[in-house]
Amino acid sequence: MLGRAALVLGSVLVTLLVLELGCRLWRGPAALFDWSNIILAERQATLKAGAGRLKRDSELGFVLRPGYAAEGVTYDLHGHRLTPAPAGTGLAEPPVLVVGDSYAHGDEVSDGETWAALLQPLTGRRTVNAGVSGYGLDQTVLRAEQQVREVKPAALVLVFIADDLRRVEMSRVWGAEKPYFQPSGDELTLRNVPVPPSPPPATTLDLWQSLFGWSVLLDTILRHKGWQYEWSIDHVRVLPRGAGEAMACPLLKRLAGLRVPTLVVAEYDPYVWKNAEYAGEQRRLSRGVLDCARAAGLGTLDLFEAIDAGVKRDGYAAMFRSSHAGPLGHRIAAERIAAALKDGYMPPR
Repeated sequence: MLGRAALVLGSVLVTLLVLELGCRLWRGPAALFDWSNIILAERQATLKAGAGRLKRDSELGFVLRPGYAAEGVTYDLHGHRLTPAPAGTGLAEPPVLVVGDSYAHGDEVSDGETWAALLQPLTGRRTVNAGVSGYGLDQTVLRAEQQVREVKPAALVLVFIADDLRRVEMSRVWGAEKPYFQPSGDELTLRNVPVPPSPPPATTLDLWQSLFGWSVLLDTILRHKGWQYEWSIDHVRVLPRGAGEAMACPLLKRLAGLRVPTLVVAEYDPYVWKNAEYAGEQRRLSRGVLDCARAAGLGTLDLFEAIDAGVKRDGYAAMFRSSHAGPLGHRIAAERIAAALKDGYMPPR
């Protein structure tokens, strides 16, 4: 019996080794010689990528680094993304304030291509873009509270995607510590503030990630199944799944307490147009947030139909880059947001 068990075990191990080598060859000959931990490398790369344009903040976790400039992305000395306006454009004050995640910030397009910049000639009013890539809805609301005090805007535009609700359930996202709210009935208690420094990536791996994080075979399987994101990205969950969805209404009620004309805008990541089941869930979550906004007396705009029409008319590749909208998507968003603001969520010039 022991001999047979050893033979079976040996056969399994040999098969796994052959599959591992095959996956490495498929990725390229260099993978045959690099057996480092894939998860650790990805976490180190994520922190390095954000280190230039983001800085640690004791209240919000991380914010835009004032004065940063590289490859079409520029931040002013207040930590806002630049919103260049056409020459000779006279823009009214006070400005429209934009808060949100990477879809507010305008990842993957240049300063002048963001919908926040394109909004200015459409509304005749200056736009301040305070969006920060990677924010959860909780951080976005906290950012709005902070920036409304400083900017004193005429109107506020909050942009979100459904994944922002999952980020609400975390005390760490993409390796960076963040604040979070602990729900208690209808009340929210702020936790993890002051926000502590982020830990070194090497200290964040669990036992299984340390033991098997080097495996290209495992990484390939997880990517094929769509599970690699959860396996490798350094997010620390402190609230149960679904808590973010349940906290949308209290968060937006808190936002309404700012007493600024506010438009809450639902954006969508490109995978919505790749997977129908995923699309249905993202739209359900987004509708829930917009329902909460309306219940709090805030304006709402769902961009799905406008983006979907653009995809059908011009094609997926024309609308999106790798993970975000391209210039065409931003133009569509700017037009719809400007129209919604003019319908009653922004004072006249």
